[in-house]
Amino acid sequence: MIKVVVVDDHAVVREGLKRIISENPGMAVTGEAGDGNEALKIIQSESCDVVLLDITMPNKSGLDVLKQLHTESPRLPILVLSMHSEDQYAVRVLRAGAAGYLTKESAPAKLVQAIRKVVRGGKYVSPTLAEKLVMDLESNAQKPPHELLSDREYQVLCMIASGKTVSDIGEELHLSVKTISTYRVRILDKLQMKNNAELTRYAIKQGLVD
Repeated sequence: MIKVVVVDDHAVVREGLKRIISENPGMAVTGEAGDGNEALKIIQSESCDVVLLDITMPNKSGLDVLKQLHTESPRLPILVLSMHSEDQYAVRVLRAGAAGYLTKESAPAKLVQAIRKVVRGGKYVSPTLAEKLVMDLESNAQKPPHELLSDREYQVLCMIASGKTVSDIGEELHLSVKTISTYRVRILDKLQMKNNAELTRYAIKQGLVD
C-alpha cells in the first residue's frame, strides 16, 4: 500500500485528491494538512511513502517545507502539485529536492502515474519540462536575470508582479513590511530596475505571472 500525505490549503482540492487516490488500488491517503507547519508535524510523526505538496500556502511556503523535508528525510519522495505553470516554479522545486512537478490542470491519470513513478525512485516531469531541462543543460546561453534571485526573492517578485502590495505580501508570508521592502530592494538591484512597474513588465514578458 502506497501511503500518501496530501498538503494543500484548499479543502476542496484535498478532497478531490483523496478521491482520485482512493479510486486506485494499492494507494491510500493516510494524512492531510492545510498549511506548512501542520504538514511538517504530520510527516515527522507518521511514516508515509510520498508527499503531494502545494507551493502557495499560509504560515510556511511549500518551498520552505520542501527544503526542510529534503534535509530531514532525503529519501522521501515529494511531488509538487501546483496551480503555477511549469515556467514559474518547476526548475526551482526540482533543484530544491522535489521528485517531480505537476500542475493542478494535469489529468488524474497523470497524477497516479507520477505517484507510482516517484515511489519507485524515479523522477516525474512532463515531456515539455524534460525538453526544457535538456536544453538548459546543453545551452551555454546566459540565464535570464530572475534565475539569479533567491527562492524568497523570486516569490516576492511574482507577488509584486501579480499586483500585491508590500503589506499584502508581508501578511501572506508572515514577514514584516521592512523585511519585504528589503527583498524588494534586492530584487530591483539584481534585475537592474527602478520600480514595481518595470518588475511587473519583466515578469509578464518572462511568463512568471499568469
